[in-house]
Amino acid sequence: MATKYKPITQNNDVATTKTLLHEAIPLTGTIVSGTYADGNIKNYSHGMFQSVYDYPYLSSSANHIFDVAIGYSSKSSLSSSANKQNDKKINMYNQMAQVLVGHDLTGGILQFDRAGDTTDVGTKMKEVIFLNFSRLLSKDEIKKESFTLTFLTGGTPAARAVGVGGAEKVISDYGASTTYKTNSPAGEYAILYSGSAAVASTGVGLVYYQAGIAVLSASLFDKRHTGLAVPQFGPPSGGENTSSISKVFKDTNITASCDGVRNAWKNLSFNNSTELNSTIYFCRVNHNEFNYSSNPTYLSASQIRVKSKRTDAPVSYITTVGLYSADNILMAVAKLSEPLKKTPSNEFTLRVRLDY
Repeated sequence: MATKYKPITQNNDVATTKTLLHEAIPLTGTIVSGTYADGNIKNYSHGMFQSVYDYPYLSSSANHIFDVAIGYSSKSSLSSSANKQNDKKINMYNQMAQVLVGHDLTGGILQFDRAGDTTDVGTKMKEVIFLNFSRLLSKDEIKKESFTLTFLTGGTPAARAVGVGGAEKVISDYGASTTYKTNSPAGEYAILYSGSAAVASTGVGLVYYQAGIAVLSASLFDKRHTGLAVPQFGPPSGGENTSSISKVFKDTNITASCDGVRNAWKNLSFNNSTELNSTIYFCRVNHNEFNYSSNPTYLSASQIRVKSKRTDAPVSYITTVGLYSADNILMAVAKLSEPLKKTPSNEFTLRVRLDY
């Protein structure tokens, strides 16, 4: 045990650091399309979104990995009171837009914009697909320029269900590490591009890094991006939703549209980020300090055990560092991997790091 307390000065003995830890996250179409006969896909009575789990969601070992939903703006040409769940689709769009995009000066909800602009009318995304990733996957944020999503856009829905989709569409946040945007109330975000480069005309969505949300334009599945005369979109069961993306958004409910998104899913990968903050305390032990211990076992019959004769230098062995508050309350304890022999002829600087 120490015989005295030594103060730590904030300027000379304390340093702070920040470290980002990254973890690779792969999500294959095998999981997303319903590996367990859709037992890992949870639908809700409100019908506004689906939840995807890595195991059947009734299992105690199941982990929620993301939610998927669709929506469109009330200003969309698809919006009609005759559509299935029209109000819910508009509400879903508005709910996400006011959180991720914000409001204009009049209090109106801004629309998602494929260029990250709040004024350009020609770049608005009025019909979108939402992918909301759980904190289990995204952690503190998604790492910039690591997000890549591949959809199967060719072939019939039934063929895509067994992994045969023909044409593919790869989208990614190309160049996002230097071109990300900050004009969102939800934090930093970047544009998702189709193809292999960040070309303005190929912007098809947005990824919000701290929020862990991707917003994809429904145009991913139209003729402009697939090159198909009549792209087919929907679950393998067929029916009215094995048609154009516009027809799906209008004529099917949200759950069926989500089935179509999952059915077209081939692969997703990104790196998450965990911010590790550290405070480092440099505990300096000078030559004339801590050479004695108040531990009762240090003495035997009032004699220091480590001294053979009176003229020998005192010796102590440092095994633990205690950090105390200003009123000498023990706040943290650090253990050394092995005891350090301390004598009046040596000095140490012990580096203690607290992570949080």
